[in-house]
Amino acid sequence: MVNQEQASLSWLDEEINSSVFSDRRHASRFKSLMQKLWRGMGNSLPFSCQDRAATKAAYRFLSSDRIDEQHLLLGHSEATCQRIHALEDENILLLQDTTTFGYHRDNPDAVGFAGSHIAGLVKTGNDTGINCGILMHSSLAVTTSGLPLGLTAVKFWTRKKFKGTNALKRKINPTRVPIEEKESYRWLENLRQSTALLQCPERCVHIGDRESDIYELYCLASELNTHFLVRTCVNRLAENTTMEEEMKNVPSDHRGHHRILLRNDKESAREIILSIRWKTLTLHPPIGKAKQYPDLQLTAIIATEEGPKNNNARVEWKLLTDLPVTSLVEATEKLEWYSHRWKIETFHKVMKSGCQAERSRLGSAERLTNLLCCYCILSWRIFWLTMLSREMPAAPAELAFSETEIKILDTMVKDTTQVMSSYTLEKYTIKLAQLGGYMGNKNKHPPGNIVIWRGLRRLNEIQTGWEMVTGRCG
Repeated sequence: MVNQEQASLSWLDEEINSSVFSDRRHASRFKSLMQKLWRGMGNSLPFSCQDRAATKAAYRFLSSDRIDEQHLLLGHSEATCQRIHALEDENILLLQDTTTFGYHRDNPDAVGFAGSHIAGLVKTGNDTGINCGILMHSSLAVTTSGLPLGLTAVKFWTRKKFKGTNALKRKINPTRVPIEEKESYRWLENLRQSTALLQCPERCVHIGDRESDIYELYCLASELNTHFLVRTCVNRLAENTTMEEEMKNVPSDHRGHHRILLRNDKESAREIILSIRWKTLTLHPPIGKAKQYPDLQLTAIIATEEGPKNNNARVEWKLLTDLPVTSLVEATEKLEWYSHRWKIETFHKVMKSGCQAERSRLGSAERLTNLLCCYCILSWRIFWLTMLSREMPAAPAELAFSETEIKILDTMVKDTTQVMSSYTLEKYTIKLAQLGGYMGNKNKHPPGNIVIWRGLRRLNEIQTGWEMVTGRCG
């Protein structure tokens, strides 16, 4: 490929050029591999590389013991940091979550143990690959409106050394085990790494689900002068009783109601009313660690759906935060921030469904981990493109599309009443989605990640033919 491909993938340069390798040949190989994976998104390595030499070079690169996630994601992390600092004083939400990539292997020991069950794999006969997989814990930075800015920390591991942990819990009280010896230590590591990367702890709000309800995490956030918003599952010691007892006696000026539109998995929506309570409490550390950690003054927020269930799961959120909450407006703001936590699950879905990360046939954990790092960058780009058109519909199309891509979209998808005539980002995102099967009806929701990655696959294939016809490829 010549200059036209380089121009169309200029966004990729911004994400990887700052990555540093001990061998300069690795930098050029990384760039070449990322271009091929983007152009062949969702396909196998041999399909994306197209020839034997390029495929073998990709295998050697992914197998190198001088390459790991820190090298591969360094450029993307720095680009993420720049995007965050460009927003000046706006708060940044750092969403943490864990996901599992399951694989079917005849020799699962080469990859590692991932758990007793991996979604998507069905045990048949003497199948021993059911527990084969890699776990990834990531921190995704998003704006308070939900625009993904990039990854700030990623951890990969297998559970070989954690196998049998459930049996161990019958003999040892988990609360007395040092946090450094637990798998949940990854939550603290990501918090520390993200804070060190961004260098603006006062602007960061680390958000996690019930798995992140860890007292040590609260103490670390206080030590680093950063903030957190966590869904709690532990009835912690508070004041002279427990948190649940304290929240039963909330004064009337710390109560309120908030109306929201709740959308389920089938995209049907229903309007519900949340009864909200909030109260600042003095929380005590677990009894087994009372001498190690101090008391903390945190705010508990409980939001409960009012009225009958109507055959739907009743909404109830119990949140803990170190941020001040003095009014209903501030309480609902924290609920809205926490609602963005599901975006990291969407990001993981893009990796698995859009990039087809679980279909790789690589045979070792090291190779798979390096490949997953590549998919992290591509998945962020897909997710960013989907959300950007919702946040900035009137922005110029050149913000996300190259000149060639705009010409192809204009040729392939004609303007309609749903696709405006102006050269906006919204227009060309809808055209891209229509390549992926988006109908574009007025009553439809904005294009989602599925139609965007389908559209990108078709666009990349069409662009290759376009460049061959116009003499820009070869």
